[in-house]
Order: sequence, then structure tokens, then C-alpha cells
Amino acid sequence: MQIIWAEQALTGSGWQRHLRIEIADDGRISSLTPDSRPQGTRLGIALPAPANLHSHAFQRAMAGLAEQRSPQGQDSFWSWRALMYRFLELLDPDDVEAITAYAQLEMLKAGFAAVGEFHYLHHAPGGQHYDNPAEMAGRIMAASRQTGIGLCLLPVLYMQGGCDGREPSPKQRRFLCDFNDYSRILSVTEKASAGMPEDFSIGVAPHSLRAVTPCILDEIPALTSGNPIHIHIAEQQAEVSEVSAALGARPVEWLLENQPVDEAWCLVHATHMTGAETRALAASGAVAGLCPITEANLGDGIFPAHAFLAAGGRFGLGTDSNIQIDLAGEMRMLEYSQRLGRQERNVVAQQGCSCGATLLASACRGGAQALGRNSGAIAVGKLADIVEIDLQHPDFEGLEGDRLIDSWIFARTCNKVRNLWSGGRHVIMDGQHAQEADITNKAGRVFRRLRSAL
Repeated sequence: MQIIWAEQALTGSGWQRHLRIEIADDGRISSLTPDSRPQGTRLGIALPAPANLHSHAFQRAMAGLAEQRSPQGQDSFWSWRALMYRFLELLDPDDVEAITAYAQLEMLKAGFAAVGEFHYLHHAPGGQHYDNPAEMAGRIMAASRQTGIGLCLLPVLYMQGGCDGREPSPKQRRFLCDFNDYSRILSVTEKASAGMPEDFSIGVAPHSLRAVTPCILDEIPALTSGNPIHIHIAEQQAEVSEVSAALGARPVEWLLENQPVDEAWCLVHATHMTGAETRALAASGAVAGLCPITEANLGDGIFPAHAFLAAGGRFGLGTDSNIQIDLAGEMRMLEYSQRLGRQERNVVAQQGCSCGATLLASACRGGAQALGRNSGAIAVGKLADIVEIDLQHPDFEGLEGDRLIDSWIFARTCNKVRNLWSGGRHVIMDGQHAQEADITNKAGRVFRRLRSAL
């Protein structure tokens, strides 16, 4: 058993002072006692640590490499993707493990307790299959064992080059699967996960409506046994046009009308929706997986958060391309995009409520739901996903409760995490990870070699 004592803590039932938190050996919170004497690990503040619901970990090594305007002067997601395809041809399994561990380390130090890894890099360069179908999945699991982050592994099914069934590009061969290949990857991955922590889980991820045929998409729910289902959708206007022409409906509209979308689903991005689609997605109970920093970096567009939340919608946050791994930054970018689009302030909060506290609570609830993780709040029976931010800065002087969260998200330029628990594992201690030097050194060597080869 572990004991944490927090000067103040945001629990599932609100703010508590002098809170004693007991964590059982299974990583769950066994008791909460407010107004108690200091004991155990002492924190200035204890907050629920959300899950990062959408990551492509290997892209962390190419962060910042696509920021030069092309000679054609028409840069977009699609020109960025061309560089990403060149980059992934250079990666071997050792590289992927080293990059993934480093990205996960940064996630923990940013305040994320868990991650949903949207994993589509299944094969060797050129598309040759590894002898072990779960070779790359195993490397992601190995990285999570080293870092201690909670992991929901989401192997991706990618079958075709577009809605018209065209042949994929040669650069997409590393992640192509037919349905039998994909089922085999899932089966072998499940067997390989025998030594993973109890909070590990596996979901399924049909890549997009462009990459998976409607008849195969019908088979996906049967693979899950209630586990999460994640799909990219409506990220780009060109995608909306392609899906509309091929399927006769817009992406979100078509998915909701043709699949049993419910609380197990996470629709990643869902940027371009009509008002009717926005209300229908909210009513479905599915989570909108928002990645505000990546969506801004790629020029995707602005998610209709105001209308979605007004309709009772649920969202969580992800880091997607991992160009900047920053929990507070994702929350801030989401709110600032709404302010710019609507020309008003404090858009996500209900009247009289804190914008920062609303963002954090929503990210915690939505991330937990999207990963099927028993977390999202500091409450008895929940996994101990807990973060302490460093309050030793003038920005926090004289503040308590929700105003501390507002300051953390909107006023601080260096959002330092002092301590973090993931499923009861105390992985960040006084700002450091026990294996930080090894993880960082390995990643640095990989970064240098890859970047010199581009």
C-alpha cells in the first residue's frame, strides 16, 4: 500500500483539503480521508492525471522537420504526410522502441498517466512482414514497461489507398493489412501481452473510411469484446469530399448511420461536421478525440466545441503527431482556437465555471472512456492516475482550487510536473523518471541518425 497526502486535491466529489489517499497494491485508490494529518508522500496539490487518447509515437522523431514552405507554396496535411512517409521508411524496430519510450517519458512529465497508441507501423520497410506479426506492437509494449505509462494499444487496420478502392501508394506498404493479417496481428499481440501490467488493454482501430471498406468495417465490432474502437474521421476537407462522393454522405454522418457507434467508440479529430452531425455525435455517447496542437500545426481546422458541448458531447485529448507533448498546451490550444473562431472568451465553460477546471475534467473523463480505462477522477475504486504540478512559482501565489488550474493552463510557460502516478506506479518523482538518462540518450542517438538520412 502507498499513502499520499495532499494539501489540496481535486477529487471526484470536488476539492478536498489535507487529503490522505491510500493506494492498494493493485494500483487502485482504496480510501480517501480529508482533513487528515500529513503522512506518506506529501504533495502541494493532487489532480487527476488524464489519458492521452491518440498518439503516433514514432512521429516524435520528425517533430519540427516539416516547417519549411514548399516550392509549390501549397503546404497542407497532405504535403506533411509525404515527408512522414519518407521518414517511416528509415525506421527499424529498435528505433521505434527508443522513440516510443522517449515520447512516453515526455507524456508522463507533461501530466498524462496513460496513452492510446494508434499503431499502424506493422511491417518492415518495403512492406515485408516480420516473422513475428506483433514485432512492432511488442516494441511499443516494451517501451511502456520501461516508462511505466498506462497503455491501450490500438493496432490499426489499413487496407486501401482511398474510398474508390485504389491501390495504396508504395510508401504505405509498411502498414497495409488484409482482414486475415489484421486478425492475426491482434491475436499474436494479445498473446505477447501476457506480462503487461493489469491496466494494459488492447482495442481496435480501423484507420479511416478512406482506408477500410464498408463491408470490412462491419466486421470490426465483433473483434472488440467491448474494448475501444478508434477511427480517424473528418480531419480534412479533402477527406470529407472524397467520402461524400464515394459513400453518398459526409464521414461522420455516414459512420453514425451505418455503424453501431456508442460509448466504446472514439472518433479522432471529427473536425469538419455540420450542425446535425455535431448533435448526432454528441447523442451517440462516443468520445471526440481532439488533438488541438497537431490539428493547429497541420492546418486542419477548428472543432465545433461550443455546439458539441452544448449538445452534451464528450471529448478527450491526444498528442497525435507528438510535435509538442504538453497537456496544458493541448487544453490551452483547444480553448484558444474556440476564442479565435467565435471571438469570445471562456468558450468551453458553463456560466460561472472555471474554464481550466472544465477542460481538465472533460479531458480526464473523455480520455478514460476512450481507452476503456477505470480512471478519470481521484475516487475510491479508480486507478491511481494522479499528478502534482509544481506550485513553486509566483504565478500560483495566493491561489487555490480552480484558479490554480486556470493559472497552470493559461498563465504558466513552464508546466512542470513534480510527481505522477500511473495506475499506482510512482513514475515521476520530484520531476524525474528513474530511467530518464537511458531513455533520453538512446532517443538522441536515433534522432541524429534519422535526421541525417532525410
